[in-house]
Amino acid sequence: MKLLFKWLLSAVALLCVAYIYSGVEVRSFPAALGAAFVIGLFNVVLRPILVVLTLPVTILTVGLFLFIINALMFWAAASVLGDAFQVRGFTAALIGSLIYSVLGLVIEAALGGLFAKK
Repeated sequence: MKLLFKWLLSAVALLCVAYIYSGVEVRSFPAALGAAFVIGLFNVVLRPILVVLTLPVTILTVGLFLFIINALMFWAAASVLGDAFQVRGFTAALIGSLIYSVLGLVIEAALGGLFAKK
């Protein structure tokens, strides 16, 4: 149940990112659902591999390279989804992924309180 709520709220967060920042465009709520799914899938499958492969660079940059990896996941999801979810360049992907990450933290905090084990 928590996973379903997180997916729906992540889609809403993507719509918020598109509303806040003009470099990201989401056509509709179903497109946001698809984009949230693809971003989540990339973060589960590809991101750990990229983090391990770029570990020396991440250490040298004191973790700041992880922002680049997040932006690449965001940008890759946009390239897979085509017209439904568009990101205008790498800078837009970086800013959009930062906003999306902040909203994701808020979602996690809200769901953690809502689904707290008693």
